[in-house]
Amino acid sequence: MNVILYGGTGMLGRGVLLECLRDDSVKSVLSIGRTPLGVSHPKLREHIRPDPSDLSDLAGELSGYDACFFCLGISSLGKKEEEYRAVTHDLTLAVARPLAAANPALTFTYVTGEGTDSTEQGRTMWARVKGRTENELLALPFSAYMFRPSIVQPVSGMPTRTWLHRVGYVVTKPLYPLVGRFAPKQFTTTKALGRAMIAVATPGSEPGTRILRSPDINRLAGDQ
Repeated sequence: MNVILYGGTGMLGRGVLLECLRDDSVKSVLSIGRTPLGVSHPKLREHIRPDPSDLSDLAGELSGYDACFFCLGISSLGKKEEEYRAVTHDLTLAVARPLAAANPALTFTYVTGEGTDSTEQGRTMWARVKGRTENELLALPFSAYMFRPSIVQPVSGMPTRTWLHRVGYVVTKPLYPLVGRFAPKQFTTTKALGRAMIAVATPGSEPGTRILRSPDINRLAGDQ
């Protein structure tokens, strides 16, 4: 399996990257982003660019990939809808559309979140924007899967790079065992997220749904 990865410097994307590098079924990983990963591996190749949605110089290669794991995103905190939509929706679709055109057999996974509004009509801004993004991805001519985790525990020593989230992680870290025990349907890990993405992109996989919540992610990862 040859994989394109977006968002490899973030908490979720780094967890997915580590699982791809560990998994023998993944033969190569092309990471596309604005900043270097700081990781060296024989399977890994990086394209660093100011505009990660620009795939023009890769046009001849896109049909050679089996999956795109799209983990790039920003927090809606303090953002106006237009600013949030530019990254969450516009950038995502600017990547997805040429991939779908070049390779309809591609599997595209997108990280959204529990509470995403598929109707696009709700009062919560981030949920509407995520819902629109999901709906448009699902309409493209490739196999798209929406990952909607709720509570995600970073594992393998790879916390988020966002300082506010880092503080939150340190404060809440002792609570993760309790959450996993008493609210297992809301809980997953970065490792499970990576394993589940590899699973849905594996030929013959039958996820059963295009919208995957924490229990689905854990099941596909083999954690349940």
